[in-house]
Amino acid sequence: MAGQLKIAKLDQGSLDKIREMEKEMGVHIMALEPGVKFTVLTPEQLAEVETLEKELEVTLLIYEPV
Repeated sequence: MAGQLKIAKLDQGSLDKIREMEKEMGVHIMALEPGVKFTVLTPEQLAEVETLEKELEVTLLIYEPV
């Protein structure tokens, strides 16, 4: 399937930079290969997504292939 989210293949230096940023911000970061664009949702669409996330107990990423 074209436009899939794929984890980026990074060299050690790049991984170190990401890990340092994670440590500084206290967050987790995923590096993805280019090829997708996250969709801007209307407030109504966002409410629908949030309802489904609660129902399924998951986090949904909404994107479109570029």
